[in-house]
Amino acid sequence: MNPQRVRKGSEPAVAPKSIQDWLLKISYGELGLLPVLAALMAVLIVFNFASPYFLTPRNLSNLTLQVGVLGVMALGMSLVLFIGEIDLSAGSVSGVCAIILVLLSSRFGIPGILAVSLAILCGAAIGGIHGKLVTAIGAPSFIVTLTGLLVWQGAQRMLVGNQIGQILINDPLVISIASTFMPFWLSLLIVASTVGYALVFCIRRWKLKQHAGTAGKLGLLGRSMLFPILAIVIFLVLSNHLGVPVLLLILAILALVLTLVTEHTPFGVHIFAVGGNAEAARRAGINVARLKLILFSSCSALAAFSGIVAVSRQYAADGNTGGGNLVLDAIAAAVIGGTSLFGGRGRIQGSLLGALVIGTVANGLDLLGQSANVKSIITGLILLGAVSVDMVARQRRIRSGAAGA
Repeated sequence: MNPQRVRKGSEPAVAPKSIQDWLLKISYGELGLLPVLAALMAVLIVFNFASPYFLTPRNLSNLTLQVGVLGVMALGMSLVLFIGEIDLSAGSVSGVCAIILVLLSSRFGIPGILAVSLAILCGAAIGGIHGKLVTAIGAPSFIVTLTGLLVWQGAQRMLVGNQIGQILINDPLVISIASTFMPFWLSLLIVASTVGYALVFCIRRWKLKQHAGTAGKLGLLGRSMLFPILAIVIFLVLSNHLGVPVLLLILAILALVLTLVTEHTPFGVHIFAVGGNAEAARRAGINVARLKLILFSSCSALAAFSGIVAVSRQYAADGNTGGGNLVLDAIAAAVIGGTSLFGGRGRIQGSLLGALVIGTVANGLDLLGQSANVKSIITGLILLGAVSVDMVARQRRIRSGAAGA
């Protein structure tokens, strides 16, 4: 009998190292995207049983368009939350920039691309004002942006003036943002490219880890292929209706760019360093004031673009555009997606998935004929659950001595 075979057979079965590391991270409070993915899966299962129309291609296509406005704003909101700040003015900025866009296009005849650019620049300028007040005066971002909420909301209504009803827009470029679907061949090409890039990335990373003696095939493959698999599912489902909306592609590009900036550049390292400990980051040579100025400007620019998406969906704007619970839903989406309210933690993909959770809940309740009051209650409970998970995870990180609290 081969002694090596006896030894090998007598060893207790253990999980692969990558799975052990993953479970260890969870026990230390490093949950990653696990909570938001679990929440999304639970919501999909519940509404699938509650309504036979929920998972139909037509409804899922509508869902992707409904999430557009919230998704764009949630991406911007996550940037300021990463550094432990908040922006309560995003909804008002979205509304006033939407009105600016409509007025520039409808009343002054400015071409769509120029009107869109000017509206986004206005949003960036507004965010720059907020950031300057936060950094120069030292005022809390809560107070500064709460003031901005009131000021820009008033400015929005002043721009609307005595106009009764909505101000319509007819520019084909603006309208096409949320009403155009990609041809089948282009969608297939994008999905194939995404899957191919993910496989190449996975192979290269695995070879590097193997060379370093830390290769974990299953964990690396799962992380690398999560979004390509999601892209394949979306393509297969939406192709059975009108196709993949252009708005979904825009959201994906925005998320990809922000992910690369926040996770793969020195600037991204600075963002989370400031969110973890602003004073330590300042002593390390990071220009905290400039970084905050950039992020507040970026947040408001994305809020402005969310207003443009809203105009594209409604073909109009009015004094209520960007109002309601939009800004609170954007904050909730980021937190549900794993962004810590204390700063220093979070991922762009998580914020987008959080927006999808909120949008899915709203869509499912609409199919069931529930009121807006029920939507608010359920969204609030989901937010409370997300904050509770964040607090528990933070306490575990503190007890385990993991990165910073």
